Amino acid sequence: MKLKEIYAILDEISPFALQEKWDNSGLQVGDWEREIERIYVCIDLDSELIDAIEPGSLLITHHPIIFGKLTSIEYNSYPAKLLVQMIKKDISHIAMHTNFDKTHLNRYVAKEVLGVECEGEEFICYFDKELSFDESLAWVSERFGLSCPRYVPTAKKIERIALTTGSGGSLLDMVEADLFLTGDLKYHDAMKAKELGIGVIDIGHFESERYFGSVLEAQLKKRDIQAIIATIKNPLKVMDERVHQ
Repeated sequence: MKLKEIYAILDEISPFALQEKWDNSGLQVGDWEREIERIYVCIDLDSELIDAIEPGSLLITHHPIIFGKLTSIEYNSYPAKLLVQMIKKDISHIAMHTNFDKTHLNRYVAKEVLGVECEGEEFICYFDKELSFDESLAWVSERFGLSCPRYVPTAKKIERIALTTGSGGSLLDMVEADLFLTGDLKYHDAMKAKELGIGVIDIGHFESERYFGSVLEAQLKKRDIQAIIATIKNPLKVMDERVHQ
């Protein structure tokens, strides 16, 4: 199957037109007429993953490798180093980022990881669950496997919970819930949440979006397209992980 044909199927699964204006989902590297021999799906890519996959393959990731303005290709810089690696191995690359968040990822994490049905549009999913904050922290930590979660506590009884996978701190002003589950919590976001009276649990960027590959692989399988779920390691470590290695 040609790259352009696979792209059209991906566009049916999660339309690229749904991506945010600041995003860069879509084709990152490749020739539309290239016959693709294998498809790999993964949250991200790194040099180890590129080394491991077969030449002539298509790599579909959640995050785009080309995100900001690319003004030069200096071989030992990032992301140029990875782009050169892919081009040398004739590896094509497509990213499905904010469009896939909206159509699949948030709802999948709510249902399959947290075991709840959620409602809502765009990036924020909502569901109802009555807990204290401490109960919420224990429940969320267990579901996402968080050994050392960061959080902003609230004394309020939790009844309404909001979820945004990845980095959702910029959405705080839009959140209408007692507790917000998201990743990459920044200091000033934490200060804002505290003043707004919203509890926040940082579920981790990688931890909340690592399911991308399995979700997309299942969607491709429904269309008789076989994909290989690839894995990479979270580059961020916490102290207790290092101690037990």
